[in-house]
Amino acid sequence: MLSSPPLSVVTQPQSARSRWLGMVVLLVTLALAGCAGLPKEVDRPVSVALAAPGDTPLGKLVAARRAAEGARHASGFALLSGPQAAYSSRLALVDAAQKTLDLQYYAIHADASSERLLLSVMAAAQRGVRVRVLLDDFHSTGRDAQVMRLAFVPNIEMRMFNPVTGARGSPIGRMLSLLGDFSRVQQRMHNKLFIADNAMAVTGGRNLGDAYFGNADSGNFVDLDVLAAGPIVQDLSRSFDSYWNNERAYPVQSLITQSELDHLRDSIRVADEGRRRRVAGQGGTTAPDRSPPDMGPGTTAAQRARIWNYEPMDLERTPFVWAAAAVLVDQPAKIPADSAAAGSVPNGAAPAVSPAPPSPAASTPAGVPGNLSSPSSPKAAAAALVSGSRKVAAADSPPSPLPRAGTETNEAQTDTVVDGLLQLMAQARRDLLIISPYFVPGPDMEAAFAAARARGVRVRVLTNSLASNDAPIAHAGYARHRPQLLAMGVELYEMHSELPGVLRGALGVSGSMGNHSAGVVGSQGGSRAMLHSKLLIVDGRLLVVGSMNLDMRSQRQNTEVALLIRSTELSRRATTQIDAALKESAWQVQATDQGLRWRAPEGSGLPDATTEPDASAPLRLMLQLLGPLAPDHLL
Repeated sequence: MLSSPPLSVVTQPQSARSRWLGMVVLLVTLALAGCAGLPKEVDRPVSVALAAPGDTPLGKLVAARRAAEGARHASGFALLSGPQAAYSSRLALVDAAQKTLDLQYYAIHADASSERLLLSVMAAAQRGVRVRVLLDDFHSTGRDAQVMRLAFVPNIEMRMFNPVTGARGSPIGRMLSLLGDFSRVQQRMHNKLFIADNAMAVTGGRNLGDAYFGNADSGNFVDLDVLAAGPIVQDLSRSFDSYWNNERAYPVQSLITQSELDHLRDSIRVADEGRRRRVAGQGGTTAPDRSPPDMGPGTTAAQRARIWNYEPMDLERTPFVWAAAAVLVDQPAKIPADSAAAGSVPNGAAPAVSPAPPSPAASTPAGVPGNLSSPSSPKAAAAALVSGSRKVAAADSPPSPLPRAGTETNEAQTDTVVDGLLQLMAQARRDLLIISPYFVPGPDMEAAFAAARARGVRVRVLTNSLASNDAPIAHAGYARHRPQLLAMGVELYEMHSELPGVLRGALGVSGSMGNHSAGVVGSQGGSRAMLHSKLLIVDGRLLVVGSMNLDMRSQRQNTEVALLIRSTELSRRATTQIDAALKESAWQVQATDQGLRWRAPEGSGLPDATTEPDASAPLRLMLQLLGPLAPDHLL
């Protein structure tokens, strides 16, 4: 890895021009070094989901629960609105898995929450569970790169989707590699799945890390997941398989060796120790570091204690709502591979790439078929479920949105998950309720809102305020659309960044879930709350929970996955709790003759605001400077 020369080497003064020239040469050299290209001739043994989930304890549990409750529909769902329920459900799935565990995530952070969860995953592998971990490669730098050690654990396979070239030692080195491959690197796999024995699964907005499970000291995400059981999980697994066996997925061993990870870990240890010595030298006090070496001093004993006190959810007692559902998912071909043609495709998707045929060396469990399938059009999946909901006597479940066998089709490349949501909006007759933390509506979305309002549909949107947004640049894109949306009659709410006393779940405080409250966990003092839930409710009968945001990045660049559930009961519960959250935890933005006004949350004791509430002056200045310049599709 290249580095700048030590200061002692520079003995003669340089002109400003020569200094700038040297900096440019260094940046170009680093960029070229980081863009040496991805490995060729990579061996990707094909494997697929467990063929007979009904024979596993989890599968039998689902069947028994459905029979005992006399459910008409085959699949069951439980909303996981609080961080404890979300974490405990994953612990329970790991403990209950007997055959397979499949994890697909945009980010897995090396911290206390991931430590306990991944240690449980490793224990499952030791008892014979086949584990597959598919991770987007954008955040796997520095300490977080140590998560890649899973690939070297027996019975665990790990692949990185759409790898980023360049050094993993620091985010700065990783960012330099963007210079030579910006178009591809900015497109990311944003999907989030946690699947056990192809019988139960968790999907939604959460990545894996302290901030997603109420365990971070500086700020926590308010998020939402769904625990799914039954045949719908097989559709989620087919989605996972289409990504796992895709040429964009690279086995970790083809990207980094175990010795390189050891070297990176040692350098992190040295940096951590140097940081501790500097704090001590400046008169600060530091407690002895008893954190695991890969977690680092950022993980406190209190954080580890909190997360280790969580108990697995009692899956036998978890209340399910049985309903018809469909999976909305982008094909992996939405992100172009090196071998993809250079032509343009609507909505930024790439030409379909057929999965590789099964190989003799495929790591497939006995009895698992070798054929692979890929998701079909999200629009088609949504249309099938909406059509079924209008029948007087609906079937137990709608036609599967994912083909049982075959190869990818070009049809699936003409629309995306967000396009499927836009189609659902077009079906609304009374009410649209939307939660999107990063809300940057493009022309299609604005047209959908305008058409809905013209039909008399009430449209409400909850998004982050500038103060609660962990990506303020995204708020800049949203802010310039506010006047037009308000003029249409769209009701806009922005989350209050400080929730007193407790960190609420995305749906507010709810009842118990297993051994823990599903909606409440003690927050860390005055830690910032950041909205991260992604939710759409249509007419109180159709509920969508997933990884997608209502922005052009989710629509055209990132891949996403969501569950569309046709359930008046779940929609009613969610709507009731969101209504309370809009009143108590959000600023309502209104247009007045004097400009925008933010109505304070009820009972907060706060005054109304005429500028971005809770935001610092530098943040507001950034909004004014970048708002008119930043393109929507990059936010």
